[in-house]
Amino acid sequence: MPESAPNSFVFKILPITPYSSGIFADFFATVMILKDRGGRGVPPHLVTQGHLTGSPDRPQTAFAQQQKETSPAPRVLRFAPIWTRIRTSLFWMVVISFALRLCVIIVMHTYKFRSAEENFGFGWEMGQGFSNPFHAVTGPTAWEPPLYPYLIAGVFKIFGIYTNASAFVLLTLNSLFSALTCIPIFLIAKRCFGEKVAIASAWTWALLPYVMYWCTRWVWETSLSALLIVLIFLLTLDLENRDGLRPWLFFGLLWDVAALTSPSLLSFLPVSGLWAWYQRSKRGKSSLGGIVLASVIFFACITPWLVRNYRTFGTPVFIRDNFGAELRMGNGPWADGTWMYYLHPTQNTYAMQQYENMGEIAYIAERKRQALEFIKEDPGRFLRLSLKRFVYYWAGAPRSSQIWWLAQVKNSLFLASSVLAFWALGRALRKRIPGAWLFFWLILIYPAVYYVVFPYPRYRHPIEPEIAILGVFLITEAAKRGASAPLSPAGAGH
Repeated sequence: MPESAPNSFVFKILPITPYSSGIFADFFATVMILKDRGGRGVPPHLVTQGHLTGSPDRPQTAFAQQQKETSPAPRVLRFAPIWTRIRTSLFWMVVISFALRLCVIIVMHTYKFRSAEENFGFGWEMGQGFSNPFHAVTGPTAWEPPLYPYLIAGVFKIFGIYTNASAFVLLTLNSLFSALTCIPIFLIAKRCFGEKVAIASAWTWALLPYVMYWCTRWVWETSLSALLIVLIFLLTLDLENRDGLRPWLFFGLLWDVAALTSPSLLSFLPVSGLWAWYQRSKRGKSSLGGIVLASVIFFACITPWLVRNYRTFGTPVFIRDNFGAELRMGNGPWADGTWMYYLHPTQNTYAMQQYENMGEIAYIAERKRQALEFIKEDPGRFLRLSLKRFVYYWAGAPRSSQIWWLAQVKNSLFLASSVLAFWALGRALRKRIPGAWLFFWLILIYPAVYYVVFPYPRYRHPIEPEIAILGVFLITEAAKRGASAPLSPAGAGH
């Protein structure tokens, strides 16, 4: 841009940098500075000659002084610091994130669920708590863990069973869980990659439409699981430097909540505990007492549910019992690496009859037997299917859309976020960034079970906060390297 362009005035008078201001600050500053109080534009020749900005060899003129006294510049100059405070404030991140999600629920009417199939789409298998997981009377169940059904039951008790009010409250709570996730995202990113990455990561989570989808449309534990795993990740990082038993107390309690919300999160438990122990041992800190305390608290809190399962089914059931059925819906003669939904009791009349006649435990055991027989008979095909499931987990499973190109665009963006995360993880490991190995183990261990059963976009959401942090880190690194690259001889004169 030529030196005489009016916008050059903005960059002379405001300390605008990519880090200290935002798009809105730049926009409003440009509009307001280039207009005086009467709405007249600032004469371009005065900007060009430096009469308004001044310099050591070109002092401000009387006209510039008059403009300084009469223009509303103080209002303009105050805006950038206000936006700077907002964009670095955890409070405003959460408030804006929550407000956006609430607007989606209200404007899109996502709280209006269909009443078909006895409201099965309202909470799906969680809809009737600890009995009748599908749209028939089948008796007690452990198909789902207890915590989120308890939450649904509490909301139903106050706002009505399967009412729009209950749906609105549950989606609002999910949105609150999603908005609160901004806080641990910021703290993890700041600890591992610096404040710039922390700010960008938290705002990415707050504003990204894809993140809003699950909390504004599904009555499910997805957003709560994402919040729990990122809190556990943050606490695991903090255990390296924390003394005393209190951090281990919270460690055990958080894992209790995670286990009773979504047992699939437990795959990260051994890794997080071992990582914390190893990091503390390098600093000469003892961890035995803390590990024992966390373990006692963990088993003490889940024991009542385990006792309930044993007394209900007459056999030990660790939190939930549906793994055999899930394994069968991903493995069989017609398996293609995706979810064979037509085997689900809600989609298959014969399967529903089997479930009703056999009971939950026997039905799941039979499904597990069928899946294991298929795997033993053709282990090579099982490995090929697992490889396809790995690809689908990170690149997106095949999907259909009324708009022919929309499914491809969604999967392309899904794959791009995975590529960014893998690339960033490799760079973080090479640079020996603190916590990089914890990112590595989470991304390696947590999705493994879905390579065996079947992938679904929702199953990646609990680790999306960490994926977002890694992606922003890589983009920030690329921008930093681009900014520091020397100009070529041909471009140096421009």
